[in-house]
Amino acid sequence: MNPARHCPAVLVAAPASGQGKTTVTAALARLHRQQGRRVRVFKCGPDFLDPMILEQASGAPVYQLDLWMVGAEQSRRLLWEAAGEADIILIEGVMGLFDGTPSSADLARHFGVPVLAVIDGKAMAQTFGALALGLASYQPGLPFAGVLANRVGSARHGQLLEGSLPPGMRWYGGLARDSSIELPSRHLGLVQAGELADLEQRLDAAAAALAASCQHLLPPPVCFDAPATEPLVPLLAGRRIAVAQDAAFAFVYRANLDVLRRQGAALSFFSPLAEAALPPCDALYLPGGYPELHHRALAANTPMLAAIRAHHAAGKPLLAECGGMLYLLERLTDVDGHSAELLGLLPGEATMQARLAALALQQVCLPEGNLRGHTFHHSLTRTPLVPLAVGSSPNGGRGAEAVYRSGRLTASYVHFYFPSNPAAAAALFAGQAPQQPGHAP
Repeated sequence: MNPARHCPAVLVAAPASGQGKTTVTAALARLHRQQGRRVRVFKCGPDFLDPMILEQASGAPVYQLDLWMVGAEQSRRLLWEAAGEADIILIEGVMGLFDGTPSSADLARHFGVPVLAVIDGKAMAQTFGALALGLASYQPGLPFAGVLANRVGSARHGQLLEGSLPPGMRWYGGLARDSSIELPSRHLGLVQAGELADLEQRLDAAAAALAASCQHLLPPPVCFDAPATEPLVPLLAGRRIAVAQDAAFAFVYRANLDVLRRQGAALSFFSPLAEAALPPCDALYLPGGYPELHHRALAANTPMLAAIRAHHAAGKPLLAECGGMLYLLERLTDVDGHSAELLGLLPGEATMQARLAALALQQVCLPEGNLRGHTFHHSLTRTPLVPLAVGSSPNGGRGAEAVYRSGRLTASYVHFYFPSNPAAAAALFAGQAPQQPGHAP
């Protein structure tokens, strides 16, 4: 049995989305890194965009933690491994501290990680202390590190916020309201890190602003117990999987790629936007992203369209998730009404909406086995296809997503989390389709 490991750790949470958790977590990661510490950052819940920013801030891979989708034991393994190589672990929460089932607070209690509450102080004074007290005391047994103010208007404003805190509550400082350190957003969340030409300057500016006021920078050590060992069978030994990766297709869990490699697969990355041919491959993975921002460029790349159609016609496996599924449809129309004809491997079309169409954790029972994941999209799809399966949400969230199959092609709005059932994920890319349903993870 491996020994437990100790490492300073804190979970950065907030009363709600939009309070600046990612900006503060990225600033903390960059500041600790500048001070010579090895930093590992995690993101609570399903998210692809925040980890891109956090990876650039910390200089290290960012993985998801979640008691349901990732699971308690997998989350324990990730934290224990990080504690063996890091000087500090930062975990960015999801939505508000107590939102969702399971919530960021549930994760903090489960692993004994103290919560650092980030509260947007703009347009408030003494009420700041009431919010902080509520976050700290709403659920008994929650480890609480203290509070940090975001979007502070002035030194006097910061003094008012700090003075409003109840006795004994630790003040970590404040981050000034400054457009040069804010992270821009679009309809699915933050703008992708690769699209921000000045991201390094923003991160350095945020770290400098935090250093000027942040107190109690290094949290106390947390004990992370060793996980059970889980060797993986090399079910994909010798298989070559081509993975789409560019500005249109970038929403893929790093843990998914790890699971494929640990099962023996060789991964090759390609750009449906810029390249004319697929790399040599036995299977194809089209993850989600922003095809709606690039649909006309994707339609214009006719050699790539022909290559993917030929891959499918040859009976080779293809998995498409969310934006990847939109690419497979006959037509995609953006919010401005501009349409483009795409692969046509699935009958039907999708239209982007100004409002959110679905957001939910998902579990899907496929012939290969049960897989967990999540759905989050602004498009509506119309297709005459009968679903192979329909997902369900553990907390009743919007979205019971259909999974479609045509030959060895599998497509859905669901972003699957492969470590929830590695064998089922491997079967989606394997040489032969499974004959019998699998079992729940």
